[in-house]
Amino acid sequence: MAIKEGLRPGGRSARVQESIHSAVRALLEEQERSTVTVPQIAARAGVTPSTIYRRWGDLSVLLADVALARMQPDSEPANTGSLRGDLRAWAEQYLDEMSSELGRNLLRDVQCSSTPGFCAAIIGGQLQTILDRYPNQSLPSVDRLINLIVAPTVFRIVFSAAPLEVEELHRLIEIALSH
Repeated sequence: MAIKEGLRPGGRSARVQESIHSAVRALLEEQERSTVTVPQIAARAGVTPSTIYRRWGDLSVLLADVALARMQPDSEPANTGSLRGDLRAWAEQYLDEMSSELGRNLLRDVQCSSTPGFCAAIIGGQLQTILDRYPNQSLPSVDRLINLIVAPTVFRIVFSAAPLEVEELHRLIEIALSH
């Protein structure tokens, strides 16, 4: 990310960032993504365009930053009482959210991020939370879950006309759980 490290949390910089992120989210709800401009964002956020360019460099980096922030989970993955159930609930929710128009745009924007590993870290953290619930079971690795569940899901969302079917998602979970 082009955002400077070491900024004071809750300080002016954080307020400006949140104002700009809010402006981006509002504009994306009101109009086509392709028509959003830095001057529009700056006007909505109450800052100068140079503030945005200085911090993010260009619009694609700003959109990627907003997308990464939106991908942060706001709660822990559902706890159904079983590993299989938890993975199904998480994967179905991920498929549903990411195959929406907003989700597809988020995935495209994240591709422009200078920290692509951040997305993998978010997903890996959610999957590790699920695995940690079942310490007495034989568990797949987070990498196995990403490779067998997340990767095909994202591939189909980004590069196919139709997302993965839920039944196929369930089959992939079964493969991931088999050792």
